Amino acid sequence: ASSECNLMRNLREITGIQDLQLLQSTLKVAGRLRVAREVSGRQRTGLKMIFGSVLDSCISYLPLALLPLFAFLAMSWAVGLFSGEPRDDLQAAIELSLQESQNAQTEERELNRALEASTEESAARVKRKRCENAGESCSPADWIRLDDWPVGIRNVGNTCWFSAVIQSLFHLPVFRRLVLSYCLSEQVLEKCKSHSRNIAFMQELRCLFALMVGSTRRFVDPSAAVELLRDAFRTSEAQQDVSEFTHKLLDWLEDAFQLAANGNNPEDKQENPMVQLFYGTFVAERVHEGKILSNIEQFGQYPLQVNGFNNLDECLEGAMVEGEIEILHSDQMVSSGQERWFSKLPPVLTFELSRFEFNQSLGRPEKIHKKLEFPQIIYMDRYLHKNVEQTHGRRGEVKRLKEQLTLLQQKLESYKNYGSGPVKYPLADMLQYVLEFATTKPTSMVWGDYHCISAVWFSLYSSLSFISQSDLGDMAPSDSTGSSISTAQRTPIHKPFTQCRPPIETPIHPAPHSITEEELRFVKGCLQRWRMEVENNINELKAGIERVSQDLESMYLDSSLCQVPYRLHAVLVHEGQASAGHYWAYIYDHTHRRWLKYNDVMVTESSWEELVRDSYGGMTNASAYCLMYINDKLPHLISEDTDDETGQVLQGMDSLPPILRRYVREDNRWFQQELREWEEQFCQRPPEEPQVLEDEVKLEDEAKANEAQADSTAESENATSHNAPGEAAETEPEDVVSEVEIPNVGKILVRSDADGYNEEMMLTPAMQGVIMAIAKSRQVFDKDGPEAGLIKAFHEEYSRLFELSQEEATPQQDPRLQHILVYFFQNKAPNRVIERTLLEQFGDRNLSFDDRSISIMREARGKLRLIKPEDMDMEEYLQWHEDYSMFRTVFAYLLTGLEQIRESLNYLAHAYQDNESLLSGGEKKGVEQSLIALYRRKCLKELEESAATLFRSAEESGVAEGVSIMNDSVIPCMHLIVRDSMSQEDLDMIEAIRNRWCSYLGQDMDEYQQEKLGEFLPRVLDCSSENVVLKEPPKVQSKSPHDLCSRLAAVMESLHSSSVVIVK
Repeated sequence: ASSECNLMRNLREITGIQDLQLLQSTLKVAGRLRVAREVSGRQRTGLKMIFGSVLDSCISYLPLALLPLFAFLAMSWAVGLFSGEPRDDLQAAIELSLQESQNAQTEERELNRALEASTEESAARVKRKRCENAGESCSPADWIRLDDWPVGIRNVGNTCWFSAVIQSLFHLPVFRRLVLSYCLSEQVLEKCKSHSRNIAFMQELRCLFALMVGSTRRFVDPSAAVELLRDAFRTSEAQQDVSEFTHKLLDWLEDAFQLAANGNNPEDKQENPMVQLFYGTFVAERVHEGKILSNIEQFGQYPLQVNGFNNLDECLEGAMVEGEIEILHSDQMVSSGQERWFSKLPPVLTFELSRFEFNQSLGRPEKIHKKLEFPQIIYMDRYLHKNVEQTHGRRGEVKRLKEQLTLLQQKLESYKNYGSGPVKYPLADMLQYVLEFATTKPTSMVWGDYHCISAVWFSLYSSLSFISQSDLGDMAPSDSTGSSISTAQRTPIHKPFTQCRPPIETPIHPAPHSITEEELRFVKGCLQRWRMEVENNINELKAGIERVSQDLESMYLDSSLCQVPYRLHAVLVHEGQASAGHYWAYIYDHTHRRWLKYNDVMVTESSWEELVRDSYGGMTNASAYCLMYINDKLPHLISEDTDDETGQVLQGMDSLPPILRRYVREDNRWFQQELREWEEQFCQRPPEEPQVLEDEVKLEDEAKANEAQADSTAESENATSHNAPGEAAETEPEDVVSEVEIPNVGKILVRSDADGYNEEMMLTPAMQGVIMAIAKSRQVFDKDGPEAGLIKAFHEEYSRLFELSQEEATPQQDPRLQHILVYFFQNKAPNRVIERTLLEQFGDRNLSFDDRSISIMREARGKLRLIKPEDMDMEEYLQWHEDYSMFRTVFAYLLTGLEQIRESLNYLAHAYQDNESLLSGGEKKGVEQSLIALYRRKCLKELEESAATLFRSAEESGVAEGVSIMNDSVIPCMHLIVRDSMSQEDLDMIEAIRNRWCSYLGQDMDEYQQEKLGEFLPRVLDCSSENVVLKEPPKVQSKSPHDLCSRLAAVMESLHSSSVVIVK
């Protein structure tokens, strides 16, 4: 019996067929080949003829679904037949197949482990750079959010887990409302200074959620919140266990809401909305010396083991009841001495699936790639403490039904595998075979029928046909019988798959030598009656098994145990191995009743089928590690905000508090500014060749200016490299640093994994000043830490910029273009605006190039987070920044007007108008108005003279162009000058223009000239009778301060010297 069990187990593993009846039927038919071998083993003549005949009869008997399995068995026996091996042929073939399979599996495991080790080695140092993430385009135009489509979250240094967790929480409306409405009073803040990190994280989460609600970006950056979590673990940016981060995140949220609920009282957590939403309780009971001992415990994320279970209900049974209990669809029993029952279920029920186990031999964790099914709706009634008695009764019934089912299956198995020998057959088939034998009459040898067979069988015949003559000679006996085999039988026959096999002789069917009619009638009646009884018994057993299985399936589906439904809200998926991989989330859109896939910056519509394919596991290395269910009877969990007065649903920005609304609008304005700057930089790029030449000259000059310092640095580095020649080769990629030359600063060392480093931004004067200030604070930083280093660097840069603001502007240079704070100082901006602006400069992500700068950057961001909304008037703050932006726009118009002769008047007119509104707030807020007026007069005079020359040409095209210049540029500018407070110079110029065009009235002109002159001359003479509409100027080039500085110097040099300077 054990050998038979081993045989069936091996066949299951090889073929993948689990139906014992099908396997036994195939073995029974294939057993005829055994007879063929035993006969041919004694008589070596006509081997193919005998084998082919038995094979032909077997083919006609078997169902089509079993032909591949039979082909495997037939080939195994055929090999044994012609090789003459004495050992058991089927077992030998199976052992060989198993050995090959095991070898392949071993190689695959070793390959997977090698790949996993390689992944772990590279995961710690590989970081996604900007524009390298999936779906993250380099063009800001592709970052625009489409309508109300959900926003993605950028993966900042191996934090795709953060995106998956945050998205699943954000798209739970009840949780989103809690975060957005979070607020602490002044008294609580004073008492809770020890919780500043948790409060700071909560504020960052509020800002992140606000952006996810109202941002016009397609994805948002969570860097500030992620950095706080990283700091809590004091790790580098290597990927950590996601469960640790998730627990830390929930702990911080709980602490933050505890402060809001009861101040600094950690004892009473009943009013904590996080506890009410995510935390439940269970009763742990165990029997000790005949007494039931119980205690109540709280839980948040409930852990479940995956190994040994097939679906979520089985996992829950195994986790909740640690006593002996029958599990549906499983033959095992869970044994221990304790039971757990949920006494209170949270509205949001989260299951943490444990898919990792520690491999003792390898000394590291490995992922469990096992299929685990879970439903969209699960009923939790059977696990509740109030249903203990009912559930115990059902479990007793399950045990009884499982025993009954086992008994029925054993009985059915005895009918399907009947016999006392090693090989067993279905009893009904055996009775049918005996009946066939009894009713068979002896017949003579006849020609067999023609049979067309499939490609599977032709491969078998081909293998038999290609047995060489030497092999047959070795097997044949020494007598003359072997030489009687014809040459034609030994010649390989090449046939197409569709060709029919030629007729072969059919052996005589076994038949009784003699049987009377009475005996035949008696035997036939008994066999038919017995066969009918056996078939009836089999059908009854199958019906009983089906009935018991249905009872087991419906055991917990009656209405009394379907009162607490939980609907699947989110599935968090992990793809990869235990220590490396990628995370994403499937989240149900309750409003539109659809599944969405959130994969970092990409948000796409999905389906339940795709979710199952990625989440169940077993097929690929992707599987669910966290399931989030919500109580389906609590509609407020997924209901959107409504207006208290009108009852209408609040969407988008309307659902945000006023402070966060202003924050999102500010971010959207910055985003629009980014789009404009990108368009100016890339869509109106100047010719490449002059720029390249200019860049080469600039780089050459910078190289000469820093030659001495570069040489000394190089000598120092050479000395270091000679002392440790192998050190660079052994350094891990994440530790590699490179030198970057910064003007006015020198060379700095930048780590290869610096996140957010932008070399172009580092070359700006503002960033150079910050880097120099950080360098000057090195001693204080090393002695007293990051906070003292930030204060020192802040004072250094503050003092430098204040001194710079005391310098007077010259025609060639304006200090206000060098830094925004110079503009603020000269216009006496409030200290809070100045300090916050400078603090933001020290919190710039481009400072992520070494440890000291990163520490100071994080310290600055921490200070920024501590600035409460009531401490800063954001409207005032934004207005100052908008004023500086307009100031740069005025300068851009002025410089572009001086650089581009034909279009200059329009630029200068806009510059004068915008500058006038700036100067209304203070004389230092704009450019000197007389300077713009001077160049406006010069440009207006030159353009008017050009129009007059064209008008006098008498050519129709020239007249038309001259009139166009007057109508589009000259006359609107004259109207603006007249309407403003005119200087004497302006008045003289306008009178000169009027006199010129009036003088044309007395000159001989053709009819076309007279017509055009009559149209626009009244507008030249009377500038007060119409509204002035300036033609919108083309988009100006980059308005960055350092670019405007260089352009100003170049333009002024070209105006005051004979040489021409090209300005880019």
